[in-house]
Amino acid sequence: MKTDRQIQQDVLSELAWDPSINAAHIGVQVDDSIVTLSGKINNLADKWRIEKAARRVHGVKGMAIDLKVEMVGESVRSDSDIAHTAKMVLDWNPALPKNSVEIMVEKGWITLTGQLEWNYQREIAQKVVSHLVGVTGVSNQLAIKASISNVEIKEKITNALLRHSVDEAKKVKVSVNQSEVVLSGMVSNWVSREMIKNAAWMAKGVSSVIDEMRYTE
Repeated sequence: MKTDRQIQQDVLSELAWDPSINAAHIGVQVDDSIVTLSGKINNLADKWRIEKAARRVHGVKGMAIDLKVEMVGESVRSDSDIAHTAKMVLDWNPALPKNSVEIMVEKGWITLTGQLEWNYQREIAQKVVSHLVGVTGVSNQLAIKASISNVEIKEKITNALLRHSVDEAKKVKVSVNQSEVVLSGMVSNWVSREMIKNAAWMAKGVSSVIDEMRYTE
């Protein structure tokens, strides 16, 4: 089992290794396998890349994000300009029904509201606006409308876990209540835990996933 010091060094090495990340001003602290990322960055897209890189490191069991987005120079844009651009890219995305997402922008922070059928659509909406210049943050308040029964959702998730051949899938219990999925049981590592949660989110009609899984000793 890795020590906190080893995990810290591995995260720092992973950040330095990724050419899309400027890790010069990123701080990494680890306590009980929980990684805290801190520092100042120029845009929201960098934040997602830094989080993703840290998740790749074996032994990481959780993360706390204290990264601050600070715009300078040409990165600073008016809220109306950001809203207009965000509306345009959302309407042009073929995965999203036109006019299904409403946008509000305040000091560069985008709030998304509306209703969709799939979580992947909600993720796409957040991703495309997150990469826009001038965006300091995104609150994703898009709702998922349940169009199939709880039994169907549970069956589809369980079958997906078996197809993905995740060993821990057999030890995980899937419960569904009004489109809310609760995952419980034991997993051995972060990667398996993320795969199981991602499989649950891919089911149509899932509005939220509650992770109650625990790590094996």
